Amino acid sequence: MMKFLNAFRNDEDGAVTVDWVVLTAAVVGLAIAAFTQINNGAESLATNASNAMGNASVASPSTGDGSAGSGTGGL
Repeated sequence: MMKFLNAFRNDEDGAVTVDWVVLTAAVVGLAIAAFTQINNGAESLATNASNAMGNASVASPSTGDGSAGSGTGGL
């Protein structure tokens, strides 16, 4: 039995496959982590931009000061 275990321990067939599986899993894990961080940041940025645009006042052609004017446009 010890002879079998020593031979199994010293056998390197398939070791490259295991290395590639571990490396691929690490790359996929890093990609998922990066995607999550980018997604959270993008959502926060979009929310802030939406709030800023929703709270902005638009200048009226008749008054030019952002208040609601008469709507006649100076006619």
